[in-house]
Amino acid sequence: MIALIINGRPRTFPAPLNVTGLIEQLELQGKRIALERNGEIVPRSKFGTMELSDGDALEIVVAVGGG
Repeated sequence: MIALIINGRPRTFPAPLNVTGLIEQLELQGKRIALERNGEIVPRSKFGTMELSDGDALEIVVAVGGG
């Protein structure tokens, strides 16, 4: 079990995750997102390799197009 804070709200997941796994769990795959982990921006190139740790605080922003 892993506990994370996502956009200020506590969430738990049954197993350790990397950023890509989290995005899939949150059903955000294919969307343009920016992710910050513990105050630091995570480059998209590291999503597949960055393992999340119990207690990490994440901020996730989804880009919305429009006019």
